[in-house]
Amino acid sequence: MNQSIVTIEERTTKKVFRRIIPFIFLLYIVAFLDRVNLGYAALDMNKDLAIASSTFGLISGIFFFGYFLFEIPSNILLHKVGARKWIARIMVSWGIVVILTAWAQSATHLYILRFLLGVAEAGFFPGVILYITYWFRAKEQARAFALFMTALAASNIIGAPLSTWIMDNISWAGMQGWRWMFILEGIPAVIIGIVTYYYLTDRPQEAKWLTKEEKEWLIQEIRYENEQKEGSKHYSARQVLSNPHVWRLSFIYLTLVIGLYGIGFWMPTIIKSFSSILTNTQVGLITMIPYIAGGICMILWARRSDRSGERKMHTALPPLLGAVGLIGAGITTNPYLSVVMMSIATIGIYSFFGPFWSLPAFFLTGASAAVGIALINSIGNLGGFVGPYMIGYLNDLTGNMEAGLYFLGFSLIITSLLVFSIKKQISAVKTDAPLVKTKSS
Repeated sequence: MNQSIVTIEERTTKKVFRRIIPFIFLLYIVAFLDRVNLGYAALDMNKDLAIASSTFGLISGIFFFGYFLFEIPSNILLHKVGARKWIARIMVSWGIVVILTAWAQSATHLYILRFLLGVAEAGFFPGVILYITYWFRAKEQARAFALFMTALAASNIIGAPLSTWIMDNISWAGMQGWRWMFILEGIPAVIIGIVTYYYLTDRPQEAKWLTKEEKEWLIQEIRYENEQKEGSKHYSARQVLSNPHVWRLSFIYLTLVIGLYGIGFWMPTIIKSFSSILTNTQVGLITMIPYIAGGICMILWARRSDRSGERKMHTALPPLLGAVGLIGAGITTNPYLSVVMMSIATIGIYSFFGPFWSLPAFFLTGASAAVGIALINSIGNLGGFVGPYMIGYLNDLTGNMEAGLYFLGFSLIITSLLVFSIKKQISAVKTDAPLVKTKSS
């Protein structure tokens, strides 16, 4: 490769990273915080509305039913109308629902609002994953996915102290702090949704912030990779929905998400149980620790996967580490060791995402990718119902959190075993190689 091509590659790749990743990172911080801030609200809300643990688990999880039902249609529409318009619509609508949650007066109100939040947000995450494949080549995707998904950690690093501080310190107009938390954290989604409409660029062909030479190079590179994938195996939308490899990835993601949201919604409550003298703000500060560790390791692990070109082991090993952390948190009674174990669990769960989300792009492209990624995410996110609900149910049944943590750990072990069952090795460089051999290959 001559020096001019190398220069174009480096320059264009850096421009795309700088333009796209920080903004979608910000979007996901707001999205994920609005999804899981219910866990912080629970520190006071459950008592105010007389909500039992199992009921709270169901309220947390019902979000994912609305999400599941509208995920695939939403992603198909995003592919047709463009990310700029559709992601803007998603953000404005979910921000409005979050704000309305401040006026909930019963568990029934929360059931309805959380379901509607799932409907409003459906398509955001798989839409952004699909959007990344429009702009990044396979060898850069794990790092792009991981940098985007580091927002999972950042939303909690920012949201934990912010949410709990609002709850402890703001009670304007006689409204409880947890209600103001929903209002103050819902407003940014509406504002940033409007900004999204004007900021995002749908495709490289429309990128006025790239030079003509950079634009042509990027379009050619992405087109070449897509042609290689389509030459290997072309899938219609119907074939994607019945493809066993897509369903395998869906179930892998489901078992991981059980752990992700089980720990996400319940971590503030678990930390609060360490001591009766902890304030909400102190709980928020302690909750930051596992997420800081998870965010750092998430980026480092994805970068290692991109550099080595290896995907399978980089996807399979983190859930095992997460299982060790969750089971260890259930065994120990020492609060300091519990925080260490929760940090290990968070590192394992978060390090999974970058390598995993590079897998569908190896055999899906265009409209088939829109359907496939949405199916994987929608099936997977049903784990967001199972994890929180089972912790609440087992807590009511046994009177403690240990059984729930063991359940989450067992789920992550299954995640790892399912990834190990993928027979075809993945290479980040050989984009013409399908994920697994099909009958026609």
